[in-house]
Amino acid sequence: MVKLRLKRCGRKQRATAVYRIVAIDVRSRREGKDLRKVGFYDPMKNQTYLNVPLILYFLEKGAQPTGTVQNLLKKAEVFKELPSNQMKFN
Repeated sequence: MVKLRLKRCGRKQRATAVYRIVAIDVRSRREGKDLRKVGFYDPMKNQTYLNVPLILYFLEKGAQPTGTVQNLLKKAEVFKELPSNQMKFN
């Protein structure tokens, strides 16, 4: 099963971490090998970059977003672009 998850990147032991939003296998650890990078999130600057077509592709194939990623996608209104029969995340 594939999940859309945050992957921490940046310097070690730094409070201001930045995250990549990745499609990753459920059994992989947080810093494990990802399938594709689909976005970027910086909580300190509150910046988000999302590759919406790629995110929609993974959601249509059955990928499940984690709670935090789901909140970011709702904020960016990505779920409105999904067909109504695919709306099982709300």
